[in-house]
Amino acid sequence: MNDFVVVETAMNEADAVTLCALLESAGIECDRRITNFGAGAFDGWSASAPQEILVPANDVELAKQVLAPSE
Repeated sequence: MNDFVVVETAMNEADAVTLCALLESAGIECDRRITNFGAGAFDGWSASAPQEILVPANDVELAKQVLAPSE
C-alpha cells in the first residue's frame, strides 16, 4: 500500500466495511486497518476496535466529499 492516507476513523469493523463500500461505490480504492489504539484493546479481537479508513493520496478530497454527512 503506497501513498495511502487516512481519511476517517470508524468506530468498529462493521462501520469500516460500510464506509469502504461507500467509497468503492464512488470508484475510490479503499483499505482499512485497526488503529494503534484498537490494537491492544478487546484481547486482540479487532471487530470491536476502531479502524482507520485509507484511500490513495490523490483521492483524498473526493473521499472526504463522499464521506461528508448530507445536509
